[in-house]
Amino acid sequence: MSELSAMSRKLIQARAESISKHVEHFSKAEVCCLIREFNALVGESSLAKKATSGLDRGKFRSILHNNFGMTDDMIMDGVFRTFDKDSDSFVSVKEWVVGLSVFLRGTLDERIRYCFHVYDLNGDNYISREEMFHMLKDSLIRQPSEEDPDEGIKDLVEIILKKMDHDHDGRLSFTDFEKSVKEENLLLEAFGTCLPDDARIETFERHVFKKQGEK
Repeated sequence: MSELSAMSRKLIQARAESISKHVEHFSKAEVCCLIREFNALVGESSLAKKATSGLDRGKFRSILHNNFGMTDDMIMDGVFRTFDKDSDSFVSVKEWVVGLSVFLRGTLDERIRYCFHVYDLNGDNYISREEMFHMLKDSLIRQPSEEDPDEGIKDLVEIILKKMDHDHDGRLSFTDFEKSVKEENLLLEAFGTCLPDDARIETFERHVFKKQGEK
């Protein structure tokens, strides 16, 4: 048993060494902790079979919901897509650590790029009127009302476009989005909450990184 755990510790350290080269915001010890957390979430059995091991969409969404309080299906799918860089429908251990680096500790520039990709639902490098409408409808409508809510959302989309569409082409490019957020930081999550708040970040990091002190 101790041989196995020593071997798995070596394996984790070697993997952390490699992944650390691709992340700026975590120390190597923290990367080791994140790998251990990933292994626990995926389950050792699927890790032992050298098959596609990773977090599938369902498991990843339950992490977003349980640890970070996210409830919006469309946004959670966008976060999954943004973590899953190679689009293989699994978040690998490297994608997990690299994604969390921005999700938990990203600079403003990194978070702008991340949020833009979450909101770009079809991956065409623009946030269209339709995408804005669907995200706002998904995040704003929680109870039925007598008025037609769609009309109010369409009005809101037009207000947002007037504020953020700097080149007036009826959609938001990355440049439009970046310029708008740098002028007014509150616009970073204009179309739905896709970043965790400070309290949830602190709770998650305390849970994962407490293992640093243990070994």
